[in-house]
Amino acid sequence: MESDKKFKELIEKIEKMKKSGEVDLSMEEDLSIAVMNLVSLEEHFFFTGAKTGKSEYFDWLLKAREIRKSLLEKLIGKHEGETWCASKHLLAATMRLIEVGTKLYSDGKKEEAKEIFAKAKELYSVFWGLRLKLLDMPAVEEMAKNEKAWTLNDILDKLVDCCDE
Repeated sequence: MESDKKFKELIEKIEKMKKSGEVDLSMEEDLSIAVMNLVSLEEHFFFTGAKTGKSEYFDWLLKAREIRKSLLEKLIGKHEGETWCASKHLLAATMRLIEVGTKLYSDGKKEEAKEIFAKAKELYSVFWGLRLKLLDMPAVEEMAKNEKAWTLNDILDKLVDCCDE
């Protein structure tokens, strides 16, 4: 499958960059995980605020959002088009898939969990492809065309109203 080949090529490029010392991803990997968790915090503050009717949760949502934006800016910097929002959503989806895979694994559904973990890894790799400018949005769209679990068009459709941060 062509998308599998492109995904493997992307992983190889990233590994080559890491090994050559061309880029030190250690700190940036930690930042990306922090961004994932901040997106989750934003969601939790929203739902808690909505369920309880207490506006202080929305205040905390905004604080978490501002921190997330500042950290994402360190990762993405100057961006073009939809790469900012695509990056945010790729990280958020990665985090959710990790959580789903962990739950499945703890429930003894290890094979299903491994499939979900593989999808999380793929999305995380696409994030790094965008971050390291190894991919552009048209290339990501092409990789996603034949993927049954998600399509970039689905993601991009949802981004239209959320990209003005």
